[in-house]
Amino acid sequence: MKMPTLEMPSMKVFDEMESEVRSYCRSFTTVFEKAKNAKLWDKNGNEYIDFFAGAGALNYGHNNDRIREKLLDYLLKDGVTHSLDMATSAKEHFLTRFNEVILKPRKLSYKVMFPGPTGTNAVESALKIARKVTGRTSVICFTNAFHGMSLGSLAITGNSFKRKGAGVELGNAVFMPYDGYFGEGMDTSRYIEKLLDDPGSGISLPAAVILETVQGEGGLNVASQKWLRSIEALCRKRGILLIVDDVQMGCGRTGTFFSFDGSGLEPDIVCLSKSIGGYGLPMALTLLKPDIDQWSPGEHNGTFRGNNLGFVAATEALRYWEDDRLNQEIAMKSRLIRTSLENMLASRPELQGEIRGKGMIQGIAFRQDGMAERLCERVFARGLIMETSGPRSEVAKLMPPLTIGGEELDKGLRILAEVMSQLPVVDENK
Repeated sequence: MKMPTLEMPSMKVFDEMESEVRSYCRSFTTVFEKAKNAKLWDKNGNEYIDFFAGAGALNYGHNNDRIREKLLDYLLKDGVTHSLDMATSAKEHFLTRFNEVILKPRKLSYKVMFPGPTGTNAVESALKIARKVTGRTSVICFTNAFHGMSLGSLAITGNSFKRKGAGVELGNAVFMPYDGYFGEGMDTSRYIEKLLDDPGSGISLPAAVILETVQGEGGLNVASQKWLRSIEALCRKRGILLIVDDVQMGCGRTGTFFSFDGSGLEPDIVCLSKSIGGYGLPMALTLLKPDIDQWSPGEHNGTFRGNNLGFVAATEALRYWEDDRLNQEIAMKSRLIRTSLENMLASRPELQGEIRGKGMIQGIAFRQDGMAERLCERVFARGLIMETSGPRSEVAKLMPPLTIGGEELDKGLRILAEVMSQLPVVDENK
């Protein structure tokens, strides 16, 4: 594989003209020009293997041939691109296929809402309808949760750095400990149940509980199926709506289309975005049980909720879920990733790493501050793109496209293993 040259493209224009808020380009310090499936190339021709996948928006890879063909055909026929919430053939086709391929086989009955085309907008709409339906205002959320960067979503996000950026007080949220927060010996669902039922706890009955089955930005914390079912049971008993934020974990990232497939859960509301757009195109869905769909017309809207290119791409992407082939590929690749990470840590026990995650979102949590960031910086210099997650950026996260080829996956894991073998342990006493 061609390694990055010493001469990297200039970042001068971005440094001079773009806002200081930019973040990813500070870690991936090059100018990308071309991309295909799980590879990117910069302006100097340097090749990179992508273990980032657009933060989970590119589950089907960069410039997927099948999806691109449908998009080009649609554009060349002058298909409608922008339509607000007007009815179009592209939307009709998507809704029909989504019902046939995803909902019916799972015996799920949801109304499909198209909010603005981002994950945080799906979450905002979920919070609004939950409060409207129940007449209650507070929402239970969890430690290390991440739900988006708009004010309502930030209020239920745990990360203190991101919350501080709001500039105002964030309220109407009650944080509870996620599964495993106090260690394996404590079932936090029982703790939550106790507080809800105790008139002296100071906790009022919430409108909803919102959770991620795997906390991606929060550090790859995986909730057990038992805990998830317990949370759902306490919601059902008390008339609390259950919202699952599947923005990053949906569309196959954990191995199945919904991250809660096989858990027995049937959330009242499901939030989807990122890879639901199929091609990295902006798109989001809020799935509502029919009795919850109590919106008045126009009560939640957005100019770009009618992104027909997203509908076209999403419809073609659903073909991956017509049978079990992609599920089986994900399972095989997930095992390979897990085994590789286990071997890396076995050869470097002094790093005190811990494997976290599930499916094709896995990573290594380090005890030493800065270790994950140093690892990601060094693998980037070798042609591998990875990011960190967790409240202290302590987790080096692997999140390649689900469609990554075996050769690219092997190469990426080899680069990671080589860098891990040379990663120094900093003496914190010096």
